[in-house]
Amino acid sequence: MIRKAEEKDIDKILDLLRQVARVHHKGRPDIFMDGTKYVEGELKLMLNKDLDPIFVYTNKDDLPLGYVFCNTICHKHDTVLTDIKTLYIDDLCVDIEYRGQGIGTKLYEYVKEYAKENHYYNVTLNVWELNPSAKRFYEHLGLHVLKTYMEEII
Repeated sequence: MIRKAEEKDIDKILDLLRQVARVHHKGRPDIFMDGTKYVEGELKLMLNKDLDPIFVYTNKDDLPLGYVFCNTICHKHDTVLTDIKTLYIDDLCVDIEYRGQGIGTKLYEYVKEYAKENHYYNVTLNVWELNPSAKRFYEHLGLHVLKTYMEEII
């Protein structure tokens, strides 16, 4: 089942956030710390944001096995960008013990349907080069490169 995240899910979400942080830290310890992207207090506030929903995929016991954090992005009256409403996937994670079972795909498809029902123009996300399996996963879902973000370490 997929539903909006609730306060009772915070401990498991924090565990999943740590799993993501470890992947990033392992791939680029020069820029990522081994911690979590958000802390409990931030998550409590985020759960009540209607335009920035957090969805969880749960098992039969209602324990989250994965999540997806979404943000609404609008560029109203921008001098360059059109006035489209984008649903940005800030983070998507499936518990390492349950990967490969289609949970990530179900979360993404749910987000896509949510975006259609709520009149978004597109769904976007970032994927780090340090995480080739995530990149392959998103490409398999039909996403394609929108822009490339480059760096030079000096």
